[in-house]
Amino acid sequence: MHLSKEEALKKMQHYCAYQDRCHREVDRKLGKLGIWGDWAAEIKAELVRENFLNEERFARSFARGKFRIKGWGKIRIVRELKKRDISDYCIRKALDEIGEEAYKERLQALLEKKKARQRALSAEKLYGKLVRYALQKGYEWDLVREAVGAMCFAED
Repeated sequence: MHLSKEEALKKMQHYCAYQDRCHREVDRKLGKLGIWGDWAAEIKAELVRENFLNEERFARSFARGKFRIKGWGKIRIVRELKKRDISDYCIRKALDEIGEEAYKERLQALLEKKKARQRALSAEKLYGKLVRYALQKGYEWDLVREAVGAMCFAED
């Protein structure tokens, strides 16, 4: 399939308008379309110029979505953004999208939901399961330890 530069640009505009994309995703898509070298660079430059491609906007929407929908913590969000070669500046801006209070509330809600699905376990086993779950989701150790400790070893 041979596309002209204009056709490829149109396809990429549609691709970026549908959902925020990072530069790596755009590079991959251009490669699948058989667009390389100078054409790819020119198309990407045009996408940036027309604001179809914006790394900071991508990072912010990625962080918001993964936090709200999947319940990811900051550690996991940062790791995933770094995999996509997002700059440290944009990563910091993305983390600004997550309020501290909402962050703690989300962790608490995830832990309560996970706890409700567990069969009768000793406090120690429940503690281990909840800690592993929260760490896998990408929450910080100090927050996890505090939240899970209060949940498993709270005095009745």
